[in-house]
Amino acid sequence: MKYRNLIPEKLWFILLGLVGIIAGSIIITTFNSSSTYNSSSNVCTRVVDSNPTINQLNAILHYATSKTRPQQSKQEITVSFDILKLLSPCNFLVFGLGFDSQMWAAFNPRGTTLFLEEDPEWVQTVLKDASFLHAHTVTYRTELHEADDLIKSYRNVPSCLPGNAYVNGNTGCKLALTNLPDEVYDKEWDLIMIDAPKGYFPEAPGRMGAIWTAAVMARNRKGPGVTHVFLHDVNRKVEKMFAMEFLCEKYLVKSVGRLWHFEIPSMANVSSSVISQKSFC
Repeated sequence: MKYRNLIPEKLWFILLGLVGIIAGSIIITTFNSSSTYNSSSNVCTRVVDSNPTINQLNAILHYATSKTRPQQSKQEITVSFDILKLLSPCNFLVFGLGFDSQMWAAFNPRGTTLFLEEDPEWVQTVLKDASFLHAHTVTYRTELHEADDLIKSYRNVPSCLPGNAYVNGNTGCKLALTNLPDEVYDKEWDLIMIDAPKGYFPEAPGRMGAIWTAAVMARNRKGPGVTHVFLHDVNRKVEKMFAMEFLCEKYLVKSVGRLWHFEIPSMANVSSSVISQKSFC
């Protein structure tokens, strides 16, 4: 998410930002009182944000005066934006931190938007100009060159298989992201965006663990509704291979450019007779 292309105009950023403010205003009015919002009966979880409109205005100012643009195209961004319009305020987990992070946070006013980034120096660079973003530095246990071996061998590890899969503390499964902040494990995420970690050279962490972890979190969801998982860079071999193995083609609802959108149901809401103990799909 760090690398951006220069563009001469910012109009569509401003328009998206204005739509975000309008949508946020509607949401704030609708959920004006905590007594009228019952988290146990709704898909998304309301959280406190002292002044979400300020963050949205900061995002508009940032993109209107910047020469950089997000890595995703406007068409790709719109896929996630449309879901956020429906569900915000909600819990939104983003693998990756970049110049587009202010935009994602602004699209989820009064919700929890948490960014996970593997490069501590890059975290400091981004937060220097956007201190209101909620981000954590994380480390990964895999490297991209291990991808083929991992997808061949995971079936031999019981805690990697869907019948026994869990994330927090699962040191036996190398695909499990076991060193994430507690709040990642404590929340149920309504949307998960996978646009990191790096996956374009052999020693990079690759997105194998992020994809497996997102799949397990979605399947283990206890609350109502599906988990929306957005995977970017599906033009690359590893992203595509792991998506088909763990996120499943049958849950793929939209494909735009290099972005795939999955809607993964909780296994708690699926008949036990159709749940495989050995295959995610």
